[in-house]
Amino acid sequence: MTQMVRQRLHHLLIISANSDAGSPSRYSPSALVQLQPLRSLITLLRSPLGAVNLYFTGVGDAFGIRMQLGLIGGIALAMPILLWQAWAFISPGLTKSERRSARPWLPLALLLFLIGAAVAWSVLPFAVGFLLSFASADLLPMIAADRYFGFVGGLILVFALAAEYPILLVFLSRVGIITSAKLRTWRRGAVVAIVILSTIATPGTDIVSPLILAVTLLILYEFSIILVRAGGK
Repeated sequence: MTQMVRQRLHHLLIISANSDAGSPSRYSPSALVQLQPLRSLITLLRSPLGAVNLYFTGVGDAFGIRMQLGLIGGIALAMPILLWQAWAFISPGLTKSERRSARPWLPLALLLFLIGAAVAWSVLPFAVGFLLSFASADLLPMIAADRYFGFVGGLILVFALAAEYPILLVFLSRVGIITSAKLRTWRRGAVVAIVILSTIATPGTDIVSPLILAVTLLILYEFSIILVRAGGK
């Protein structure tokens, strides 16, 4: 068991190190600025701003931002392999029937995560545009890069994680806590709870992102009822 843990951790460290090839620690400052994958990622993430510039205020902010984005990008690219290694570590402790039951939910969990992230990305230009529409001649935007990328990352993470909750509901149905009939009965309360949660969870003060998140979660709630009913609950 100890040997297996060491082996899996060793694999994960190798994967993370190799996937972080864009990390600033491997390059001189001039090479880092010209690193094409990192430049493309920054260009992509800032594209909702249009012609609005990003600024940094601290001496080490530009370096820190590039390091964080390089690390996040590397981990994102390596995520399928990381998940496979995690499954390879967990699966020996499961019975054959448990492995058979759990295996289909792993790709579904990844798919839901990607769907949530994609929805967040499609919402981002509208959210940014709405917030910047309040700028005027006496209130000009001077956006700090670290706060902007934090806003983008927070929005994508909230949507991606929220999209995973059908998996949680299916698990609760498997252990007998909920049924599809209960979920249908709780539908009105779920609508209210989802709207409140969406308003609290989304970063920023725009009205677009919480609205889209609420609609997405409501659709996934109905999808959860179908999944629970298909499982015989």
